[in-house]
This record gives sequence, structure tokens and C-alpha cells, in this order.
Amino acid sequence: MTGPGSVAAGALELLAGRGQSLAVAESLTGGLVAGALTAVPGASRTFRGSITAYATELKRELLGVDAALLTARGAVDGEVARQMAAGVRRVLGADWGIATTGVAGPEPQDGQPVGTVFVAVQGPDGAGAVRRLALAGDRDRIRQDTIDAVLALLLSELTENMRAQDTEQHGGNGCLQP
Repeated sequence: MTGPGSVAAGALELLAGRGQSLAVAESLTGGLVAGALTAVPGASRTFRGSITAYATELKRELLGVDAALLTARGAVDGEVARQMAAGVRRVLGADWGIATTGVAGPEPQDGQPVGTVFVAVQGPDGAGAVRRLALAGDRDRIRQDTIDAVLALLLSELTENMRAQDTEQHGGNGCLQP
């Protein structure tokens, strides 16, 4: 099985196996990422909750996104996404945070064209990543592709973090070969 359900299930399974938790900060997806995660049976073992900060000021007030950053760049920005993920992680007391921000349409926003999206993951010990997406399609397609992208990024970061921990625990030298 492929698709967001299987990616969400895979990520939640990895988190549960580590005894770690997840929180979500959403803007353009409006709660749909949380919905995809909670559709997985047993999600309550790892999923703490979500904050839908659709309005720009809520990104600052609830998630702690830097006000000067929001003023300078607007809400559709990679650093905003990173700060949203870090903020939801902190506010909801989770090991991992993921975030979505962008323009689903029908009009451009903050000088960004429709389809410009940023997804972010923040985890323990500095783990994390931000991706800029240029998505095509109508509003529903852009939102669905954003869900797919943020869940895939989470799964990728969890897998990479697991490899790094395994290397540390078993004395491997990673990519460096003698």
C-alpha cells in the first residue's frame, strides 16, 4: 500500500517504536495533516495534537514565530515553516514537530505565487529539514500534495535520524571510510 495513509502509518510506527511523540503546525492544510495522522489506528500512542495557525498573527502568538521575520518575509517562507515546527514541538511537548505553510490559491500571497509551499520537520538534538515546493493544480491538489510532502519528509527524517543513532550506538563511521 502506498499513499499518505501508509506514509503516516510508517512514521507513527517508527515514533512508537522509539517512544517518541509528534505534533503538527498547519497553515494552508487547515488540519488535514492532523486528520491524515489520526486516521491511522493507534495514532494516539504518538500523536500529541496540532495547532492550525491559519492567520499570520497566530503563527507569532501561538507558535512563537519571530515577528520581524513575518514582517520582512511574510508567512510563506522556509524559516517560518522551521519556526512553526519548532514552536509546535515546544508548545505541545512533542519530540518531533512538522509544519506546513504556503499558498493554495486562488490568489498569490506575500509575493509568492499559488503553489509555493514550505514544509518543515524539527526533531530532537537538532534533527530537521525544510523543503520548498512548487506545486501545480487546484487548491485541493496543492493541499493534498502538501500533506504527502510533509509526511514523506517526516518519514525521511525519522529514517535518517535512526541511521545516525545506530551509527553512534554501534561505533560505525557513517560515510567516512578509511
